Amino acid sequence: MIRVLLADDHQLVRTGFRVILETEDDLTVVGEAADGRQAVDLARGTPADVLLMDVEMPGLDGLAATREITAAGPAPAVLMLTTFDRDDYLFAALEAGASGFLLKNGTPEALIDAVRIVARGDALLAPELTRRVIAAFARPGRRPAAHGDARLAELTPREREVLVELAGGATNAEIAGRLHLGEATVKTHVSRVLTKLELRDRTAAVVFAYEHGVVVPGPQR
Repeated sequence: MIRVLLADDHQLVRTGFRVILETEDDLTVVGEAADGRQAVDLARGTPADVLLMDVEMPGLDGLAATREITAAGPAPAVLMLTTFDRDDYLFAALEAGASGFLLKNGTPEALIDAVRIVARGDALLAPELTRRVIAAFARPGRRPAAHGDARLAELTPREREVLVELAGGATNAEIAGRLHLGEATVKTHVSRVLTKLELRDRTAAVVFAYEHGVVVPGPQR
């Protein structure tokens, strides 16, 4: 069973999310928060797998709350939700440690799928968001980050290949096909890449790869 926390300052929104999620046999809502401070306390005190976090809330907003939650150690994976399709929110959410970013105007099916993806630690940016991350790091004059080289040096050649595929938003099945590996082997490589690079999930791997010049932005496959 996937345990979900809800953080949104609108009661009707939280109720709607609860109804959508609890129609599924493998999802259950185990707590709700009406602002960022409550969300931090809830995440620390209630065992859960995923936290749906609104960006704009009174007092402590969702971005600041996410920073506190992810900095404190083991915590639910945070899936940011907003009605605003803005790049500044997207990148701030990723930098805060969020595992995903979803617009509220999506479908119930998209919400359910996103929760399941994030819960299993297989978080990926949606293709349109991956393109925006790539575009941001492809801006003229932007240089790769100088730190992180020591961690990159720990990767084997195969693990570096896997990181490149992750940067393009590839699933385990797609990586397996491109590198002629079994999916179980790919999962092992992905796990080792995240451990060696000290990254929370695959979303962070995408950002890391472009920040550190592992891949050069170019046309999508």
